[in-house]
Amino acid sequence: MAPLDPTASMADVGEFAVIDALVRGRRLPPSVTLGPGDDAALVSFADGRTVVSTDMLVEDRHFRLDWSTPHDVGRKAIAQNAADAEAMGAAATAFVVAFGAPADTPAASALRLSDGMWDEAAAMGAGIAGGDLVRAPQWVISVTVLGDLAGRTPVRRDGARPGDVVAVAGELGRSAAGYGLWHNGIEEFEELRRRHLVPAPPYGQGRVAADAGATAMTDVSDGLLADLGHIADASGCRIDVDRAALRADHDAVVGAAAAVGADPWELVLAGGEDHALAATFPGAPPDGWRTIGRVLAGPADVLVDGDAWTGNRGWQSF
Repeated sequence: MAPLDPTASMADVGEFAVIDALVRGRRLPPSVTLGPGDDAALVSFADGRTVVSTDMLVEDRHFRLDWSTPHDVGRKAIAQNAADAEAMGAAATAFVVAFGAPADTPAASALRLSDGMWDEAAAMGAGIAGGDLVRAPQWVISVTVLGDLAGRTPVRRDGARPGDVVAVAGELGRSAAGYGLWHNGIEEFEELRRRHLVPAPPYGQGRVAADAGATAMTDVSDGLLADLGHIADASGCRIDVDRAALRADHDAVVGAAAAVGADPWELVLAGGEDHALAATFPGAPPDGWRTIGRVLAGPADVLVDGDAWTGNRGWQSF
């Protein structure tokens, strides 16, 4: 098939020519025994079980093309989905992607989106096993991750018990700080601006936590308090977060918070889309994790320094 003309629109090129260009020459991991090009893919897991999760990104709701490049959007789509597999103690191995876009979308933009997805997947040893391409009024990206537990017991949200410690792997508040900077047109703090566009999940730490005996785990997508609230609700326990243990996160965003008129503690405690991991452990957490609180007996709730938090608790989809 002739090379794709990157100056043409997807309508000019046609669905199957675009798909061919998106998958041509890509390297798949050994677990994907049949990749894109047939009616379905084949993915092999020696464990016999597969972790599956799906995320959807909608233009102007979850990303903006006047802020993000297509490559950024592709990386973000894969990263946030991989974090869900990590939060179960699995390794993300393969992704299935559906992409909807207007007919006049430049074919080059679709290629850059695909490059971003493949680059992020390759960083964790995974690949894109297949997907779909459709016409839509705006960009819509749906990603399904397939994860390998490699014999581990999946770490759920409902296993936290009083006496456990609460710990985090990764950084908090950066994406929310970056969003505030973009929203207010402030071009300082470039690293934080980038972290809003492309998160940095702590790849591999979900498996580290599972091997260390984590009793419950989740990724921080909606905000630390909101996501710890899911563990508290599922486990029937109370979680108390110690802000002193989060001082490094506070200090990392305090300048940006001042620039946009935000409370730095709200960015850290309620800012979403960092895709750090939060977990509970019966003892000291493993290397790569830092203790930020404890699990208490009592009705399901999340406290901050022993008191109810009256500020924003995190993202709401509706």
